[in-house]
Amino acid sequence: MPKDGHYINRSNWLRAAMLGANDGIVSMASLLVGVSVAGLEDGNLLLTGLAGLSAGAFSMAAGEYVSVSAQSDVEAADLERERRALDEDPDYELSELAEGLEMRGVASELALQVAAQMTEHDALDAHAREELGLHDPEGQARPLQAAGASAVAFALGGGLPLLGMLVASAGDVWLSVVFVTLLALIGLGGCGARLGGAPMGPAVLRVLFWGVLAMSVTSVIGHAFSLLTP
Repeated sequence: MPKDGHYINRSNWLRAAMLGANDGIVSMASLLVGVSVAGLEDGNLLLTGLAGLSAGAFSMAAGEYVSVSAQSDVEAADLERERRALDEDPDYELSELAEGLEMRGVASELALQVAAQMTEHDALDAHAREELGLHDPEGQARPLQAAGASAVAFALGGGLPLLGMLVASAGDVWLSVVFVTLLALIGLGGCGARLGGAPMGPAVLRVLFWGVLAMSVTSVIGHAFSLLTP
């Protein structure tokens, strides 16, 4: 258990890590199962797996970078508007802060006193927290950090089905990939639940459901392709 007894502080990095690892496991496993069932030769399977792993990792990195950058831009724009508002009409901003505290249950007179003290201490920080929900105005969104974490998590997760393919005997590639993938998903769900202080059962079932569904769909597609191809 964390020192402060709460797991919510882990939510951001845990979400990113779970997303990247789960995406890596499921997408790589689904890709390998589909092309294996379709009858692709071992050498081509390895090339497909490596291409999928590198493309997926860069795609995750780019997606996280773009999305977190957009979030960072919005936060910066809102903070700049708050800075201007505090400079142009500090009295209105003070009353607005006090009203927000009142809505959260603070008595009217006390709310004004608290708002004044918060404004004196750090006006922008107070408004960022109370109005915008930014609990760390100077470091909310870090695009490069998010991109790197997602790429690494994807590569580590996606490497497990690829490992299953490499150790498989001839003709049993898809079975080996499925077996390794199911173990990886169980471990991922359990680890995520453990780190987040949540029940393991539902977390494991969630990742297994979507993983099995994705592999089933690509398996059907691969099988249909093998029947249609001479």
